[in-house]
Amino acid sequence: MTVALALVVAVAALTGHTLVNALAWLRRPGAGPVEVAESVAVLLPLRDEADRVTPCLRALLAQRGVPGLRIVVLDDGSTDGTADVVRAVAGADPRVTLLTGVAPPPGWLGKPHACWQLASRADPEPTVLAFVDADVVLTPYAVAAAVTELRAADATLLSPYPRIVVRTVADRLAQPLLQWLWLTFLPLRAMERSRRPSLAAAGGQFLVVDRAGYLRAGGHAAVADKVLEDIELARAVKRAGGRIALADGSRLASCRMYEDWPQLRDGYTKSLWASFGHPAGAAAVLTLLLLLYTAPPLVAVAALLAGAPAVAAVAFLAYLGGVAGRVVSARATGGRAWPDALAHPVSVVVLGWLTVRSYHLRKRRRLTWRGRPVT
Repeated sequence: MTVALALVVAVAALTGHTLVNALAWLRRPGAGPVEVAESVAVLLPLRDEADRVTPCLRALLAQRGVPGLRIVVLDDGSTDGTADVVRAVAGADPRVTLLTGVAPPPGWLGKPHACWQLASRADPEPTVLAFVDADVVLTPYAVAAAVTELRAADATLLSPYPRIVVRTVADRLAQPLLQWLWLTFLPLRAMERSRRPSLAAAGGQFLVVDRAGYLRAGGHAAVADKVLEDIELARAVKRAGGRIALADGSRLASCRMYEDWPQLRDGYTKSLWASFGHPAGAAAVLTLLLLLYTAPPLVAVAALLAGAPAVAAVAFLAYLGGVAGRVVSARATGGRAWPDALAHPVSVVVLGWLTVRSYHLRKRRRLTWRGRPVT
């Protein structure tokens, strides 16, 4: 009973922290009409995105409130006709420039190199760079609102986190953990105020950055070999004396990250090892998560079968606490709460398996993404 009560207290504390973070969930840029006078370059790196770039590009072409908007697209060695799709969608729109990328040199990973090429070749020189992934669809005033928030926050880099679109069972089990982990375990407010590079977070799907500050930080050249180039770029900005800010971008952008289970599995596998760092740290975190969120329902069932209803009741309360944390996270980030939150213990198991797979394949040097080695 004592152990079960300790689990309840721990889960309740983490759920309380999730609620505090959610209530303060930093900034919510408005999605309504707003106009900025700055020159902004939206940078879109593409590699084999022919089947999903159209909604993204159409949304970029429909942006309002940024008279100086330029859209720079990089075809990064695609073999599926991505460049042809871009030309068909953009037509002769003078705001769009299509670049042909070159293969990353030794020491560079594909995504940082593509972003660095875009930032280096954006012309005329903008004051703000907005990096957008092909799976992101922006609302009409998203860029203007994000730039306005960047300046209002007096930040060098702003990460407006999109609403994650989930459709499959795999999506619904794995994807909500991204926001939940942020809101449950990260000191978000302290992270913004702190100058420590280790206290940094960002989501690469939609990043808005002051160009001068980006260059002072070394840009993507400073994170050339990093799998989590978004978080490492935020750390580089801090090291250069800049500030970062996070925002709830669920009203500005939506993102369908993966189309099916193999994509989701491989996408998480390539980066989870970098998220946790040393294997011992990953083992400690996963053990804690399994203990706090997966064990309680198992203990509740076992206690009922053993004729210990009091223990079962306490364990069930711990389970409900975990579910409540997921609900709070979903409500705060525009995600789906019900009935997905009820499967939170299963989600934690999926995360554990993906993490083990990530370390295993990295050890065997078999991590790849879109045909390129990751490590």
